[in-house]
Amino acid sequence: MSRRSPDPETPPGVALPRIRRDRHGRGMRGPLAPSGSPLAVSRAQRFDDLVIAAVERLDRRWQDQLAKVEFAVEDVPALDDWDRSWVPLARAYAGTGALPARVVVFRRPVETRATDPAKLRVLVGDVVTEQVAELFGVEPEEIDPAYGGHDLP
Repeated sequence: MSRRSPDPETPPGVALPRIRRDRHGRGMRGPLAPSGSPLAVSRAQRFDDLVIAAVERLDRRWQDQLAKVEFAVEDVPALDDWDRSWVPLARAYAGTGALPARVVVFRRPVETRATDPAKLRVLVGDVVTEQVAELFGVEPEEIDPAYGGHDLP
């Protein structure tokens, strides 16, 4: 059902965009949490912060090598060229030509495997370490001596 326009120039039957209104006279709805509070930070932003912290921890030992690596976060992996039955937590891509090496961490698969924030932080650190180790062709323990020393579910 379309609404009639108050403008006589608009032909009858043309739908107009709905106008938001103040239903109960209390003013327009504002943000639920102040912009600086922890509640205002989205899950995706918190996850990004975990990846950044993991990379910064590795950067202390591997600064020269990691300067040539890009890190990214995607919600879910594209499985077009994936031939395995399990979902990857991250992928490492070697640099080619002008493109630098790249590590992509997949937020949703990682989040589903961690049962609490502390385990999520540890899992993100281990996933980033594994991908960097794969890029450099070494064992994860060489990249981060604390790798795998945690009990994850």
